[in-house]
Amino acid sequence: MKPDWDKLMAEYEGSKTVLVADVDCTTGGKELCSSVGVRGYPTIKTGSPDDLQDYKGGRDPGEPQEARRQPRPVLRPRENLELCDDEKKKQIAEFTALGAEKREAMIKEKDAESEKLEADFKAFVENLNKAYKDRESAKKDEAVEAIKNSGLGLLKSVHKFAATASTSKSEL
Repeated sequence: MKPDWDKLMAEYEGSKTVLVADVDCTTGGKELCSSVGVRGYPTIKTGSPDDLQDYKGGRDPGEPQEARRQPRPVLRPRENLELCDDEKKKQIAEFTALGAEKREAMIKEKDAESEKLEADFKAFVENLNKAYKDRESAKKDEAVEAIKNSGLGLLKSVHKFAATASTSKSEL
């Protein structure tokens, strides 16, 4: 998959409306990856660098060609407003009218909401994993105990005794 995306990156290098880039999230790109919501590898994001969205297309080798046919332009309100649809233009006008302080407060609020959702989800998954492990462990322990209580030890003793007894008889 990477070679195909590298070709696509080379094709759009220097474009003023389309950015195709890759980031190594295991080294110097950790902070960036965390800030844009990368949680697994490989992750593909599209859109404005300030508003990256998860890529919903396929991951097969032919997919970059499909993405190339319909690239999503990087929407920067001051540079290429004409690329925005009417709904985005209206939203940009509303956000602009709010003023810097109100926009910053809204950004902090939405970021906090997002962080809380992520933290709540992480806690939910951790609790779910713990409950699963506890339940499965208890279930296994009960099953092992039931097998032991079904006479396994006695069965082994009888088997050993019978094997010893038949060896003793054959030696006579």
